[in-house]
Order: sequence, then structure tokens, then C-alpha cells
Amino acid sequence: MIEEVILNHLSAALDVPVYMEMPEDCDDSFVVIEKTGSTSVNRITSATFAIQSYGPTLYEAATLNESVKTAMEAMIERNDISRVGLNSDYNYTDTAMKQYRYQAVFVIVYY
Repeated sequence: MIEEVILNHLSAALDVPVYMEMPEDCDDSFVVIEKTGSTSVNRITSATFAIQSYGPTLYEAATLNESVKTAMEAMIERNDISRVGLNSDYNYTDTAMKQYRYQAVFVIVYY
């Protein structure tokens, strides 16, 4: 399952906790991964992921976002990943929960 591959990869590459859903008790800095869609054509599968980087300050969320992008780009070294493409990244501060976050959207081609 590609979600598990990304979860394990980011957990090993980053110095902060990585979750697949928003935790009840949050550390100051953490990452949440969310699969937003997928497709398969001629047995070539791709999935879109939103990787959200949370931090106690906007600067720390942005810095964590940069670390996420570097870690995600390194996934191309895996044999089961054939493409890692950054679609976009941006400030995505959660005004309702008053939490600083950045979001990076990736398209992953895998098999």
C-alpha cells in the first residue's frame, strides 16, 4: 500500500512524528500525510498526496515543509517508485485551529 510506503519513508527521514490522520495530542511539529486521489492506466498507478507540515511558528512549518520536499524527492531511489513530482507547495495555515502549516502536493507513480 503506497500510503504505508510514504509513512515509513517519511518517518525514517524526518525528525518529527508522521501521521496519516490528525493526532489528538500534537507535538509542536509534526507531519500528516493524506492521499487525495489515485488512478491506474495500463497497469501504471499514480497517486496524489497532500503532505501537511505543522509547526509552532510559520517559519518552523515552512522549514519542515522544505525537509518534507527533500525527503519525498529521495523516494525516487526506491525500486517500486518510478516518479515523484511536486505539484505545488504553499502556506496552508489552519485558521480554525490556529495552527501554522504548509502543504506540499505530490504525484507519485509507483508499482
